[in-house]
Amino acid sequence: MDIRFVAAGGGDVVAIMATEGGELLEAGKALDTATAGRIGRAMKAARFTGGAGQVADVLAPEGVDFARVLVIGVGKAEAADGMAVERWAGHAVKRTLTGGFEKLVLQPDALPGVSKSEAGAHAAMGARLAAYRFDSYRTKLKPEQKPTLKAVDVMMDGTAAAAARAEKDEAIVEGVFFARDLVSEPPNVLYPESFAERLRDLETLGVEVEILEPAQMERLGMGALLGVAQGSSRGGRLVTMRWNGSAQKKAKPIALVGKGVTFDTGGISIKPAGGMDEMKGDMGGAAAVAGAMKAVALRKAKANVVGVVALVENMPGANAQRPGDIVTTMSGQTIEVLNTDAEGRLILADAVWYAQDKFDPSAVIDLATLTGAVIVALGNEHAGLFSNDEDLANAITAAALAEGEPVWRLPLSAAYDKLIDTPNADMKNIAGKPVAGSIVGAQFVKRFVKDGTPWAHLDIAGTAWKSGPYDDPISPAWATGYGVRLLNRLIANRYED
Repeated sequence: MDIRFVAAGGGDVVAIMATEGGELLEAGKALDTATAGRIGRAMKAARFTGGAGQVADVLAPEGVDFARVLVIGVGKAEAADGMAVERWAGHAVKRTLTGGFEKLVLQPDALPGVSKSEAGAHAAMGARLAAYRFDSYRTKLKPEQKPTLKAVDVMMDGTAAAAARAEKDEAIVEGVFFARDLVSEPPNVLYPESFAERLRDLETLGVEVEILEPAQMERLGMGALLGVAQGSSRGGRLVTMRWNGSAQKKAKPIALVGKGVTFDTGGISIKPAGGMDEMKGDMGGAAAVAGAMKAVALRKAKANVVGVVALVENMPGANAQRPGDIVTTMSGQTIEVLNTDAEGRLILADAVWYAQDKFDPSAVIDLATLTGAVIVALGNEHAGLFSNDEDLANAITAAALAEGEPVWRLPLSAAYDKLIDTPNADMKNIAGKPVAGSIVGAQFVKRFVKDGTPWAHLDIAGTAWKSGPYDDPISPAWATGYGVRLLNRLIANRYED
C-alpha cells in the first residue's frame, strides 16, 4: 500500500477527527462547511459522541468530491496522544481496506499533546499497521475479501517534517511485520532450522548472523536447551544477530534474548488438546527480538545491539526429556526438571548465560511467552515486567507507554526464589504448587543473570498473540508483533550515540 504526504488532492474516502463531545477539529470543520453542515447533521443523527474509535459514516455528501466521509473519534482531546492518532488512522483503513475503494485520504489535526507533523507521522504509521494481513495460505479468497485499497494520502500543511519521521517509522513497521509473520507461520513450516535460516536474511541489512547447531551447543554445555529439544526429530538452534551501529565499535552492546519454542506440546507433561494449535506462537519472544533487530538495522541505529534467540521444538518423542531428569546448564548450575511444559525457562537459562558470556553486554532483556499465569494476572493488555535494576525498569516502562505496548511491573524477592529450591539439584523448574507462576518463572531466569548485570524479563504470553475477536485496529486478531516497538524505542532513548 502506497502512503504519500500531500497538501491537497482527492480520493474515494476521507477520514477526519472528532474529539469527545462530537467536536470536529480543523479539517473536519472545513469539510462540514463545504457540505453546508451535512456532516454535522449526520453526526447528530448517528448519536456520534466522539468516543475513541466511534465512527460516523457519511455517504456521498454534497459539496465534497468523496464517496464517503468517515468521522472517527479520538476520545478526550486532552488525553489523545500519538497512539490515539494511530488508532484513528487504523480504524479508517480497516473500514476501507476491502470495501472496493482504492484511495483513502487521512486528514489528521493537531491535538493538545500532538503537533500537526507528529499527527501526520502517526497517521501514516497507524495506516501501515492496520493494513497488515497474513494471507499466505488462503487460496480461495472471494473478491470481496481481498484488499482493494492501494493508496493512502495523508493530507496536511507542512508535509516535510511528517514525511521525514514517517520514513524512519517505516523501518519499525517492517520489524513489526517480520515478527507477526514469524508468529503466524504454521509449525510444519517454521521450525528451529527454518526459523534460523530466515534470520540469515538479516545479513543483507548488515546484521552479523551466527547459527549454533546441536553439536556446537553440546560442546558449550547447553544441557538445558538441548534437553528440551531432544524429544523432537528437529534439532534445536541458537542464533545470534549482531548490529554494530555505534561509532564506538567496542562499546558494550545491549543484549536482547528471545524464547523460540516453535511448537510446544508440553513434552511428556503434555498439554490438553484444546487450544494446542496456538502453541505455534510460543516463539513470540524470539520473533520480537528478530523484529527489533530488523528495525534497528533498517533505520541504521547508532547503537550496538545483539539478539540471541533459542529455537527448539518441545515434543513427546521416544527420546523426550522426562519429569525427574536433571540437566546441567552452560553456567554449570543444575536443574531438576519436574514439568517438561515449563520448558521456556530452560532454554532461556542457556541463552541468557551465553549472551553474557560471549558479548559482555551492558544490559540483558529477555522476552518470552513464558507463563499462562501472567495472562491470569494481566490479561491481554499488559506484559509482565521483572527487573533487578530500577533505571532499566523505568526506561522500559516509559518506552512501553510511548509505543502502546504497556507493561506492568511485578515483584522479585528471596521468598519467591526459595520456591524453586530442591534437595536434588541447584534448582527445580517449577515451584511444585500453583502459586505466583509468572514470578517463579522470572526468579528462575534471574538465577542465570551474572552479578552486576542489569536485567529485565518480559513475560509476553498475553500480548504476543490474541486469539478471538479483538478491537484494536492497528493489531490483528492473532500475531501482534508485541515487543518490537518497545525495544526499538528503548534502544533509541537509552543506548544510541
